[in-house]
Amino acid sequence: MNPDAPSQPPATPRTTAHGHHPPPAVRSPGVLLALICAAQFMLVLDVTVVNVALPGMAADLHLDRTALTWVVTAYTLCFGGLMLLGGRLADALGTRRTLLSGLAVFTAASLVSGLAGSAPVLIGGRIAQGVGAALLSPAALSLVTTSFHGPARNRALGVWAAIGGTGSAIGVLVGGALAGGPGWSWVFYVNVPVGIALLAALPAFVPARTPRPPARLDVPGAVLVTAGTGALIYGLVEAGDGGWGAPGTLLPLLAAVLLYAGFAAVERVAREPLMDLRMFTRRPVLAGAFLMLIATGLLIAFFFLGSVYLQHGRGYGALRTGLVFLPVAVAVGAGAHLGSRLVTSAGSRATAVGGMVVATAGCAPLAGLDADSGVYGVLLPCLAVAAFGLGAVFVTATTTALGMVAPGEAGLASGVVNTFHEVGGSIGVAVVSTVAAAGIGGAPGTVTGFADAFLVLAVSAGGCAAVSAVLVPRGRPETGGAMPLH
Repeated sequence: MNPDAPSQPPATPRTTAHGHHPPPAVRSPGVLLALICAAQFMLVLDVTVVNVALPGMAADLHLDRTALTWVVTAYTLCFGGLMLLGGRLADALGTRRTLLSGLAVFTAASLVSGLAGSAPVLIGGRIAQGVGAALLSPAALSLVTTSFHGPARNRALGVWAAIGGTGSAIGVLVGGALAGGPGWSWVFYVNVPVGIALLAALPAFVPARTPRPPARLDVPGAVLVTAGTGALIYGLVEAGDGGWGAPGTLLPLLAAVLLYAGFAAVERVAREPLMDLRMFTRRPVLAGAFLMLIATGLLIAFFFLGSVYLQHGRGYGALRTGLVFLPVAVAVGAGAHLGSRLVTSAGSRATAVGGMVVATAGCAPLAGLDADSGVYGVLLPCLAVAAFGLGAVFVTATTTALGMVAPGEAGLASGVVNTFHEVGGSIGVAVVSTVAAAGIGGAPGTVTGFADAFLVLAVSAGGCAAVSAVLVPRGRPETGGAMPLH
């Protein structure tokens, strides 16, 4: 099937097995795919685009280490915590309405973030960006899966997966170019004209579909899981200043435990739970979620830690920092390409363990990082090696969770893995921010704490390799119908 050819409506009305009419014909599916992929690219880009701009934000807005950490984590926290609710809203209110609403919120929030003159406004803008992304992304993926059929659907999903894989990596380079040129505000302003153009173009190509009968939305579940993760991150960040035994650290961590317990209780009794916790009894789903949590936490921590180290500790400019990370971004893609082949030949367990061993080997030398360590002789090669290993793990996480479950469970498994993808980034940044607190909050040129943070990342990768050797199934997943990340 030609992906640019519109789907032909049936000659006579028919209904699905559930009694619903099939999706209406889509006008110019190829154009629709390009538009919604452009929207998704913005969302993925904003996960990492701010990392290189952090020192500029800190200087202009007088942000401390805690505020800088929240600038990064507030977005991924809300994106991941509310993503499943966004998918339910798309079903209940209609894909078109949810998609356009999410895009409008994200675009407006980007403008607010760029105009921010204080930490509360900037972090509030990032929270709103995350809310918009949580509405937009599930609705956009739903359009991809329902607007194409047969081989064309597989090609469209491949394009969608490529957007998810390249957006985060390109974000570091784009962030460096914008922060080093017109200024840090433009890492947010750049979304505004793109968002407005998409809001103007999408209504002509997104079909109006009849929403499902109204269902009870699991809002309490969404609030509890998001608040629980927020409390966890708050406690981790506070530990960097007050220590692990301080009340400001222990109370949020205790609150996180209670909120997660409340979430589990709510999900067990909810008529339509946000997350079917029974999915975690499926070993492939549990393994995929675990791999995604750790791999994303490690990669986003690399970008955050490396960016602050280069600019604050070594005096690099934003653009130069972005260029340093370009080989790291390429390494992620190369690792993912190799991983997709290894998963089908060597199996999930071997690929996951091998990828994490490579990531450990890349991180371990950085535990000895000091003021005399070369950027191009030590830091860059080590990060590239680690990123190469993580690229293979990302593919393994997705294909294991989605390719080893029944077709009817693929959607639920996809929601679980995507949620852990976003939340993992938030937790990873919070952890390394705390461990490297002395370097991040110290005087320019200070590198104290960065080596300790890289040691934590190396130990985490090694521990994940050991757990993967037991947890990840040995088999080879069926990748043909797997739904891509994001």
